[in-house]
Amino acid sequence: MAGIRWPSEETDHAQPRQGDFDTHSHYSDDERSLAADSWSVKSEYGSTLDGDDLRHSDAMEALALGAANFRSDYSSDKEEQYDDGEQSMLGQQSYWDSAYAEELANFREHGDAGEIWFGEEVMETMASWTARVCLAVSAGLPAQSGEGLSLAERGLGELASGGNVTLELATWSVLDIGTGNGVLLHSLAKQGFSDLTGSDYIESSVELARAVAEREGLTNIHFLVDDILNTKLDEKFKVITDKGTLDAIGLHPDGAARKVLYWRAVVKLLQPGGVLVITSCNSTKNELIEEVNAFNQSLKVEAESREDKESDLTPNSYTGAEEGPSLEYIDHVRTYPVFRFGGSEGSRVCTVAFILRA
Repeated sequence: MAGIRWPSEETDHAQPRQGDFDTHSHYSDDERSLAADSWSVKSEYGSTLDGDDLRHSDAMEALALGAANFRSDYSSDKEEQYDDGEQSMLGQQSYWDSAYAEELANFREHGDAGEIWFGEEVMETMASWTARVCLAVSAGLPAQSGEGLSLAERGLGELASGGNVTLELATWSVLDIGTGNGVLLHSLAKQGFSDLTGSDYIESSVELARAVAEREGLTNIHFLVDDILNTKLDEKFKVITDKGTLDAIGLHPDGAARKVLYWRAVVKLLQPGGVLVITSCNSTKNELIEEVNAFNQSLKVEAESREDKESDLTPNSYTGAEEGPSLEYIDHVRTYPVFRFGGSEGSRVCTVAFILRA
């Protein structure tokens, strides 16, 4: 694996999240929610942004940067900043129905593939870093609780496949949930992944993703309509990617309950030993880890409750419940641009990997 060059390790800074701001004064009635513009930039596949749209996007970008409060502790009031605000539209299916219907129309008329959430640089970083995480897991590099794999320091000389990256990554089936226009899967394909599936609960999104992939000659990518919160998939995948989907779910008025459904679905769809990679602009690394740990604890409590009930029913034959599945933190991207505000340093976006222990 000498052919792989690792990015230099950076200090692990606290990750900021977007702060509160008055959304009502920054939206027009006849344009798509500018909250989405602050969450994304247009891609190299084409753009139809006019001057006004670009100025709005730049203004929201600057506003979000200046308003970040950099809290790293998990807080139960996370959703409160969105109460009755325009950004809650991002948690509604009606918003995405309208948004992707518009993007599909734009693609047909102008060839514009649409938004790349968090920007193209983050997408490419997420794809290449996901490949390295999967290779490291294949090599059997042990996770270190609380500190991760420290991938950049370990290298991949222990990779059992003998160094053929393409052959190894081809064995990793990928599900990209909330795939949107599907372009993250394009980047993953460039890394060597070939068993690729994208799902979204918006039909026009899936239609757009299929059309964009076909134009780029990536006919091996499979796209389907599926709601992760009520998934009909019965296949298990070795890696699941999420770029902004958990963020959007959390913006729904019932975001807390829906997040529980999200984590249950992920555990259902991920193979034991499989990897979940989440990119978020609304949760810090520590918040994602705490949320996962809380979910793991809830699964443990459920298992213990079932064990008690079964023990009561068959006290002489019951031998105890098996250890249930749990998601374990592996590592996070340490190379995103860092800026300083209010005496704290951090990045607007975090990418975190978890492995499913079963």
